[in-house]
Amino acid sequence: MDTKLKGKNALITGSSRGIGKSIALALAKEGCNIIINDIAPAMEEAKKTASEIKALGVNAEAFTADVSDYESVEKMVVEIQKKFQKIDILVNNAGITKDRTLKKMAKGEWYDVININLNSIYNVTHLVLPLMPDGGRIISLSSIAGLGGNFGQTNYGATKAGIVGFTKSLSKELGKNKITVNAIAPGFIKSKMTEKIPVMVIEQLMELIPMKEMGLPEDVADLAVFLASEQSKYITGQVIRIDGGLGM
Repeated sequence: MDTKLKGKNALITGSSRGIGKSIALALAKEGCNIIINDIAPAMEEAKKTASEIKALGVNAEAFTADVSDYESVEKMVVEIQKKFQKIDILVNNAGITKDRTLKKMAKGEWYDVININLNSIYNVTHLVLPLMPDGGRIISLSSIAGLGGNFGQTNYGATKAGIVGFTKSLSKELGKNKITVNAIAPGFIKSKMTEKIPVMVIEQLMELIPMKEMGLPEDVADLAVFLASEQSKYITGQVIRIDGGLGM
């Protein structure tokens, strides 16, 4: 356990399951108190995740909020402040996909992805910043789709590219406070999202990935822990790929 993370408070959005949960567990194992967030339908799962984390000997609590809704996030942050006082580490993880070629994409499929994946970054980060002390950490989940594009993902790719610009700009604003702002750009990571990819497409993808396999949520979590730690204190404004070499 990294004693330098012990007692720090970390908020991870969309963290009842998947990559968000893996990041929450990894930070908890380093001594962080964990603030789980998810939407109302996922709260039963979020509470189970919080209980699992408490068993590691840290404080953990689940909070409901739709991160695409400013007022919903505002209410959540008020409650977090009452119970945790400060947020040292923010992980903007919440996100969805609604894949379709732009020609066939419905207006709702565009706006839902923009609101949940990108507008949420403003809502959460803007409202959390007053609770973040100097030396804090902001980590946002981008994607290789935001760096190189992906067929059928103009909406998703646009949001993940937006996170890159957001990260680089905010890092310049917060450097004076020793708050680092970085992004992680995962490639194909085993998850409920990638389970939907047809087997034939998976086989084609494996030919493109030098390591010939998908990554695991824990791989992303390990990188998030490093970016949250003191070891990364001079790294900011960066977008780090974790893709088995696919980006090459």
